[in-house]
Parts: sequence; C-alpha cells; structure tokens
Amino acid sequence: MTLDAAQQLALDVRRGDRRALARALTLIERGGAPVRFLRKALIGYGVGSLVGITGAPGAGKSSLTTVITQELRKRGMQVGIIAVDPSSPLTGGSLLGDRIRMYDLAGDSGVFIRSMANRGQYGGLAATTLDAAMLMRAAGFGMVLLETVGAGQSDVAVVDIADTVLLVEAPGMGDEVQSIKAGLLEVADVIVVTKSDRPDAAATLQQLRALLRMQMESADAWTVSVFPVSALRQTGVADVVDALVAHAEWLQTHPATWRQQRRHLLSLQRALESQLHEAVQQLPGWSKAVAQLGHYDCDLLAQQLFKELVANGFTKE
Repeated sequence: MTLDAAQQLALDVRRGDRRALARALTLIERGGAPVRFLRKALIGYGVGSLVGITGAPGAGKSSLTTVITQELRKRGMQVGIIAVDPSSPLTGGSLLGDRIRMYDLAGDSGVFIRSMANRGQYGGLAATTLDAAMLMRAAGFGMVLLETVGAGQSDVAVVDIADTVLLVEAPGMGDEVQSIKAGLLEVADVIVVTKSDRPDAAATLQQLRALLRMQMESADAWTVSVFPVSALRQTGVADVVDALVAHAEWLQTHPATWRQQRRHLLSLQRALESQLHEAVQQLPGWSKAVAQLGHYDCDLLAQQLFKELVANGFTKE
C-alpha cells in the first residue's frame, strides 16, 4: 500500500465507513509499511476513551461488556469493542468466540466489534491492540471497550494502553488475593463485582472495599470505587458507566498521569520494535538464520543479525 492509498483509507475511516475500518484493522494485523502510513495519517484524530476490561477468565467480562455497551447506546454513544481471544500454543489458531457471547449487540449499527487473537502475546492483549484502538477512535467511537484474554498473576499489560482500567471480579473465585498479587488493584480505576445476585457477592464486595482502604492515596489520585453488577438482572450497570465517563472527564484535567506517560513510552517502543523487525527481515542473513534455528543458540543468531544490520548502516526513511 502506498502512502496516498493509506491516506485515502484513513480519510474513509474518519468519515465513518465501516468497511474501510474493517479493512484497516486487517492491515494492521498483517503489519508492515501500511501500518506506519496509517499511523501518520491518523495522528491527532479521535478523542474517544479507551477502557480496558480485565479480570480472571470466567469472571463475566463478555457479559459485562455487553450490558455496558447497551447502556452507552441508550445514552447515544457509539461504541467500538476489541475482544482479544487466546491463541492455541500448538496451532496458533484462535476461536474468536467473544462475538458469540455478545449476540445481543448484533444488528446495532452504532456498535462495531472486532475479535483479535493474542498470538502468544503476554498480558492478555494482542500485539496490534493499540493500533486497533487508534483506528476505532479515529472512526468516531465515543468509547472503545477492550476486553482482554483474562489477567493472571503477572498479566497487567492493559494498564500500558488503556485510559481507564476496569477490573472485573466474580464472587466465590478467591480472586481478591490474586488481584493483590498481580497488582491489579493498584492499576484499576473502576472495580466491578459481577454476578451480584449471588448470595456470596456481598462478602466479595466488602473485602475489595476493605483492601482499597488499605492502599496509600495521593492528593490528586482518582478515587477508585467498587460496584456490584448483575448482567442477568441488569442492575448496577448505570453506576459503572457513570464512573467510566467521570474518569474520562477526570483525565482531561490530569493529562500528565504516570499511566499516560507509560502509554507514550509503549508507543515509542512498539514503533522501534516494528521498524527493527522489518529491517532485520530484509537482511541477506535472515533466511540463513531462520534455517539454522534449532542448531545454533538464538542469542548468537540475534547477535549476528544485529552486526549485519549495523554493518549495512541501518536507516529508515
């Protein structure tokens, strides 16, 4: 794709063309020069809030995403959804089944759902998640909901890209302690206890609120709240959406938070990695290094490729 073609595609995305958005999302998953062209063409466009929805598998993230989207639509907001599914460690394939769980949103022209495989990436995200969110914001969505694979004890990568982190906890799963170990309570902006119609939900709610009171607070810190929600009974959803909107507004007066600084650093790191990876694959020694995998140490092969890259005077237009 040429720069002119990328600029035209970016213009179509900004005009709200859903087919153009789908095509652009496919391009960024493939990677390469078109991604850089699209980034340049879309700089400064889109102001929608990116909400990262994370929590343990089975906590009810998909159901919560559905009812939050329905509430946002009632308020007249267009919503983009990025649902990241795990990839098979053996075949690399992915079911991409979150759309099945969100069948209640089918047919709503104000909702756009994109399923993405994480392709072995850690942290519950796909490598192209940030670019996908950039495209959806540029397409005019007032809020983009990012549903992660499911956070374990070290999977908090969502904090690096989301404006707002929504932590989902389910009663009776013992996740309160796991959340402390993972540092999830430290990065969460809004916490939801799902399945609050269950009798053990009140205990989970009380424990989480007690744990939050133990954390140190700074003078300008956002006050984290815990909300009980029942997707089955459609209760508590409006309070959660109010909190998400309020946090987006709060960020407008607190633009230099540590999370936003980390997001900018991540964007730089991602751009460097992408350009270096492309440059290395164009080296004459790349095919030879791939053929030698399994016979030589990967660190040694990487050093050889890096030396070849330097010797060739690596530059990027």
